[in-house]
Amino acid sequence: MPHPLAPDEPLPFDTRDVVVVGGGQAALAVGYHLARELRQSDATVALLDRQPGPGGAWRDGWDSLRLFSPAEWSSLPGYLLPRHLAGREPTEYPHRDDVLDYLATYESRYELPVWRPVCVTGVRRTGNDPAAPLRVETDRGAVSARAVVAATGTAARPFVPEVPGRGAFGGVQIHSSAYRSPEPFAGQRVLVVGGGNSGAQVLAEVSAVADASWVVEREPRFLPEDVDGRVLFDAATARYHALQNGEAAARPYSLGDVVQVPPVRAARLAGRLDDLRPPVARFTATGVVWPDGSEEAADAVIWCTGFRPALGFLDGLGVVGEDGRVAVEGTRSVAEPRLWLVGYGAWTGFASATLVGVGRSARATAREVAAALAETPDPVSS
Repeated sequence: MPHPLAPDEPLPFDTRDVVVVGGGQAALAVGYHLARELRQSDATVALLDRQPGPGGAWRDGWDSLRLFSPAEWSSLPGYLLPRHLAGREPTEYPHRDDVLDYLATYESRYELPVWRPVCVTGVRRTGNDPAAPLRVETDRGAVSARAVVAATGTAARPFVPEVPGRGAFGGVQIHSSAYRSPEPFAGQRVLVVGGGNSGAQVLAEVSAVADASWVVEREPRFLPEDVDGRVLFDAATARYHALQNGEAAARPYSLGDVVQVPPVRAARLAGRLDDLRPPVARFTATGVVWPDGSEEAADAVIWCTGFRPALGFLDGLGVVGEDGRVAVEGTRSVAEPRLWLVGYGAWTGFASATLVGVGRSARATAREVAAALAETPDPVSS
């Protein structure tokens, strides 16, 4: 059962067999499978979530954000995302608020032990004994854990590329994670940077109220109107299995292709997605310089340029590489076998950063954690 904490209230425990760091979709999927793998044991589990309420990264999505897969292809293990939630009419592509309601229901339905808000500041070894617990440090006290699963995702670390002069630009700059609605940009000259689905959805609504251009490295590829996340997932799955079997892998569609959800389709038909611009060469105080040397004034830049793994809390273990990733076998850290990572993208499991894809990695991780606990004596009880 979720456990909201009052301001300055410490965690009521200092030991857990398993600590899952995170409270979003990956953490909930891991919690679901841990409950099943450990149901015959007396092992204790805690999910520590930095957010003040359920929903994980979806809490930071813009107001009109839509999934680009139907509900049945946007669900965690055990419980399908209903088509009709929170009094809204059924829709083919669920809105952000549908997902928030679903995740809140999910953690309550399965009585997952989520404690929030709890900010995990570090994970450290407590000695040289590889069987000794890890120390999970938080803003509400430290917790000793025999196994730690990192499931923080990427939302806490938005990525903005370094462009000369960006710091001198006097206009508004926000990342898509901070964008909420188009109204603040009405009547302005706006550059939307990033050619993926986020860029397309943000541009679709901003261009209705502002003079907006789409800054992209290459021309966006729009999927046919009858192709959505279901087809993308099937194509990616087929490619994954082909590569696993050493076979040639066709790539008819890419996860970077733009799904024509209704707002994007309408904006495209209206010609509002046609003003494509190349990457900015440099910024000025009042605008940008394009690669051909021409200058243009701009009021705002919306960066739809993705995220990076939020793994700073693992710095004390020395496992994060220069590429920002942790070397893993499956989802288990190679350098620190008491640590697992779930939901950070393909390097922690096929499609593990998606609602429908994270279940496979979560199940395998829960089984490994349960086996590790069975093999390693509990230092408290031994």
